Amino acid sequence: MIDHLELLTADLVRSTAFYRRALAPLGYELRVEGKSNGFGIDSASLDFWVRNGGPSAPPPHFAFACATRALVDRAHQAALDAGGANNGAPTLLPHIHPRYYAGFVRDPDGHNVEFVCQQGPD
Repeated sequence: MIDHLELLTADLVRSTAFYRRALAPLGYELRVEGKSNGFGIDSASLDFWVRNGGPSAPPPHFAFACATRALVDRAHQAALDAGGANNGAPTLLPHIHPRYYAGFVRDPDGHNVEFVCQQGPD
């Protein structure tokens, strides 16, 4: 089980602003600010961090679990509105499995951010 992920970024202020907006539909908030900035749904579950020193290379692909397909849609749109580049509109990906619904965005550093729901329709 993964406890947390720390992503290297070329511009901490820019990436923090991006993830603050992109992750808001998931209930994530910026909880810790410093050399590394930590996000989570509460202060006991900080599982996503960004810090200067990047971008990470090679650019990683990571996914945020969404409870519903509608939440995938909202998070994907929020990430685009925050300045992300569309890397795949939300859709079913049956080659992974019949209920795999995901959308992809490149963050300001080019990292491949996925929002995914692996449940049936909302």
